[in-house]
Amino acid sequence: MLSMLKAPPSNNFQPKLNFLFGGSRTRRQCNINFGSRVNVAFAKPRTSVPLVLCMLTSTTTQHQVTPMSKHNDVAIMVNGCTGRMGKAVINAADSAGLHIIPVSFGATEEAGQTVEVCGKEILVHGPSDKESVLASVFDEHPNMIMVDYTVPAAVNDNAELYSKVGVPFVMGTTGGDRDRLYKTAENSKVYAVISPQMGKQVVAFLAAMEIMAEQFPEAFSGYSLQVLESHQAGKLDTSGTAKAVISCFRKLGVSFDMDQIQMIRDPKQQIEMVGVPEEHLPGHAFHMYHLTSPDQTVSFEFQHNVCGRSIYAEGTVDAVLFLSKKVQSKADKRIYNMIDVLRVGNMR
Repeated sequence: MLSMLKAPPSNNFQPKLNFLFGGSRTRRQCNINFGSRVNVAFAKPRTSVPLVLCMLTSTTTQHQVTPMSKHNDVAIMVNGCTGRMGKAVINAADSAGLHIIPVSFGATEEAGQTVEVCGKEILVHGPSDKESVLASVFDEHPNMIMVDYTVPAAVNDNAELYSKVGVPFVMGTTGGDRDRLYKTAENSKVYAVISPQMGKQVVAFLAAMEIMAEQFPEAFSGYSLQVLESHQAGKLDTSGTAKAVISCFRKLGVSFDMDQIQMIRDPKQQIEMVGVPEEHLPGHAFHMYHLTSPDQTVSFEFQHNVCGRSIYAEGTVDAVLFLSKKVQSKADKRIYNMIDVLRVGNMR
C-alpha cells in the first residue's frame, strides 16, 4: 500500500535508518538513525520538511486466496523448484488452485532428485534431456505456462528452449542478456511475460515514477539524491529496481551515478543499521531514496521495504493467469511485462 505520510508508520518492519536530513526533531519524526558505527555519506542539512512515501510489505500481509479464486484449468511448471523463489511460487500457485506440473529442471547433480513442495513431489531433470522432457510435458498439458526462477547465467538458454518448444513463459529471473531475451521471444512468436520485478505493488510504484518523470521533467532539478538498498547476502549485484527508480529521478533533473548507490549486504548491518527482521535476512528488499533541495530546506523521502518472497510469488501467479488468458484469446500482442498485468485491473 502506498500512502503519503509525515513519517513512516510504526510496525515490525520499520527500518532504523535515518537519512539524517534534519535536526533532532526531524530524526525523531522519521524514527530512523544510521548511528555512528557505519560511515554513510549522507548530507546533514540543518533544516528540512520531510515528505515520506512509504510502502511496507511483509509475508504476513499478503492476499489470502479463497476457494472462489481457484483456477484449475491453468497448469504451471516451475523451472527452479529447488530454490526459495521457485518454492514460493509453487506454494502461491497451489493456494490459487493452479495445477502444479510435478516436473522441473536443475543442474546435472540435481537430476533424478525429487523435491517436495506443499505436499507435491516434483521430479527434477538434468540439462541433457530438457528439450525432450519439456516437449512431452507440453503435449500432455497444452494449456501450461512455464515459470522461470533460475539463475542469470541460464536466462537466455532457457528462453531459447521455451521458444523452440513453443511454451508460453513468465521470466522472473533477472540478469542475462535482456536484448537477446526479448529478441528470442519476439522471433519465436511465443507468448511471454518478461519482468525483473514481479512484485505488483513495487511495479505500480515504478509506473507512478515513470509517469511523474514523463509529465514533470526537471521538477527536481538541482536536488541531490542519496540511495540505499539492502538485500540478502546472496544478491551480489545492485538492485535493478533501484536503478529503474534512479533513471526516473534523472529524468526529473537529478544528477546521480549508479555507483553512488549504497549496497548493504552484511547481515549484522542489515539488522542493526537497516532494521531488517532477523528471520527475513535470507529474503528481503529494502530501498530508500532521499532528495534534498539545493538550499537544504526541503527534503523528500521515498521508501519501499519487502520482507520475504510472497509479494513476488503472488505477482508471478497473477502474471501466469494473465498470460494464460492472452494465449486462450490468441491475442495479437505476444510479449508483455508486469505493467500490462497491472493494467488489466482484475488481479486477485
